[in-house]
Amino acid sequence: MALLDILPTRLVAEPDRVVIRPFHIAPEPRSLHPGESSRALRIVGAVLEMDMRTCQAELALVNRDFGNRHWQTRRIFLERYQQVQQELGLNADVREDRKELIGAYFCHEYSYTSAALMNPSITPHPDQSGLTPGARRIVLSLRAVGEGHISSIAFREGILTPQGGFDLMPRPPFSVAAREIEQPSEANGMTTIAERFSEASLSGTVIFPFTQQQRNGLEDLRLVRIEDEDDGPLYCGTYTAYSGFNIASELLVTRDFRRFELKPMSGAAARNKGMALFPRKIDGRYAMIGRQNGESLFYLTSDTLTHWEDGEPLIGPVYPWELVQIGNCGPPIEIDEGWLLLTHGVGPVRKYSIGAVLLDKDDPRKVLGRTPNPILSPSDEDREGYVPNVVYTCGALAHGRKLFMPFGVADSSVSFSFVDIDELLTLMA
Repeated sequence: MALLDILPTRLVAEPDRVVIRPFHIAPEPRSLHPGESSRALRIVGAVLEMDMRTCQAELALVNRDFGNRHWQTRRIFLERYQQVQQELGLNADVREDRKELIGAYFCHEYSYTSAALMNPSITPHPDQSGLTPGARRIVLSLRAVGEGHISSIAFREGILTPQGGFDLMPRPPFSVAAREIEQPSEANGMTTIAERFSEASLSGTVIFPFTQQQRNGLEDLRLVRIEDEDDGPLYCGTYTAYSGFNIASELLVTRDFRRFELKPMSGAAARNKGMALFPRKIDGRYAMIGRQNGESLFYLTSDTLTHWEDGEPLIGPVYPWELVQIGNCGPPIEIDEGWLLLTHGVGPVRKYSIGAVLLDKDDPRKVLGRTPNPILSPSDEDREGYVPNVVYTCGALAHGRKLFMPFGVADSSVSFSFVDIDELLTLMA
């Protein structure tokens, strides 16, 4: 049996997938810079001074240009007005159409996948109802990159069939940005709370950066379902927050993929990127695989999900295809034989390939085997893209004795594959 079965389905960057986002006059992500307040007030004042016929004509032009490209633009513009009103201390006694037009002036249209689409992750869907026996509904996360190389988190839903197939669920015609409903504060531990609109499909939802630390991107979400929580399954995902100057690991937490908590992580290990949680506790503690020295993988444990100190060295580069560095390709996957950990290795000319490691189920610090050769490398027909010579994944899922592995190609598209687990284990040394 062949090790990999690569499916014909492929997702690509789509410049026509757009959302409406807040347009900030100043570089600050939330509030207006004091030096720019006069500019914002000038814009607001100009709208307030328009006669109603002019105001309504301008609003009609906005709706003609954008009403058919987005979902509920009126609601989005009015919510944006409320934000601007609070920032500028505006009088609340303003007609609805003026509010809507002012809100439109402080919004912009953003193509969130215009540059690249890459680095998928996967987890079981919270809703498994209505499926045929042996089928499984999944949530797929994607790193989408738009103008300014700003990374956001997009989602797609799909179904793994009992026969070992994959059906991607239809996507809605419009994409919608998740909205921030609570800003970071000392009281909530600096956690940002965001939610998708109640009428919006998860497959059309995009999470954008909210804080200064995140302002240039939410990168490489690694989703995992943690089973042994007191209040039921918890869906977590580590990701890299990039400010434009510094990186930090943060944590996305949700129970239903409707309300999301974006939490900073602390500790020495959280200063690095590429952290991946185990799906359950090991010996009563949370466990993580991370890269702490820039080139090797470490085993980490913690009593909380948000604080991680230095761990123990696990594996380092050994084989030619991974000599530059290795890292994880998503959370460890529990199978009968142990913990299956996908890895990426960087070789000559910065070529990224995917391999695998088997860890002991009771003591993941013990390495039982690893692939001396990659299980997937860039092929000749798929080497070109936003970043050439790269195949990469942020997670896979066991489906029977097969591994369903979505993977990014040249940071430009996402392909899907099934990996035969038994065949994979025979390749390990």
